[in-house]
Amino acid sequence: MDKIYIIEDDLKLSDITREYLESKGYIVHQTENFIDIMKEIKKIKPNIIILDINLPYFDGYYICREIRRSSNIPIIITSARSGEMDQIIAIDLGADDYIIKPFKLDILNSKIKAVLRRSYGEYSEIKTTANINGLVLDSHNYQIIYKEKYFELSKNELKLLKKFFDNSGEILSRAVLFEELWDDGNFIDENTLTVNITRIKNILKELGLVDVIKTKRGVGYMLDVAAIS
Repeated sequence: MDKIYIIEDDLKLSDITREYLESKGYIVHQTENFIDIMKEIKKIKPNIIILDINLPYFDGYYICREIRRSSNIPIIITSARSGEMDQIIAIDLGADDYIIKPFKLDILNSKIKAVLRRSYGEYSEIKTTANINGLVLDSHNYQIIYKEKYFELSKNELKLLKKFFDNSGEILSRAVLFEELWDDGNFIDENTLTVNITRIKNILKELGLVDVIKTKRGVGYMLDVAAIS
């Protein structure tokens, strides 16, 4: 069941939208703290975000930019601004779609389903690259790219890096990463994970990025977004 996070300061509209989307089978969360939106996103881990532009404290453009610094979560912008430039800015910042207020809820639902299909469903394989602050993971060509330098990746290295990209800023346990390598049914031992993590760290170092994959002793590993600049 997909989780939707609504970031909207019009409480009446937010409530109406939540009730409608829940009737369609989604799990829906609404913003409770407009100052700590990024913390709420990390806590909720939504499959898609419905983001208004006019918000207290930080506008939607800023929030969209901050999300894209560390995540590829699909984002649909909602706004009363109907200007072409507003839509261009939103898409350039990484939004997946833009819907002008007032909108019909069935239109919003159609857009949500289309974005979810592109991101996670039948068309998701078309999207083969992920980008965090200029560090690009090209899954199609098995490459990691940064500032016009690139390295070829093994199958295991690609699997691990994709897991780190999808969960950037979060600590991943050895068990979770080990499972990522194990899922094709081939036998691997504990040392295989250590060797691949070391190899990834060395590749990133060759690209000029030091300490991007941090070791949390006794816990696991983490991709530190702040170390990519």
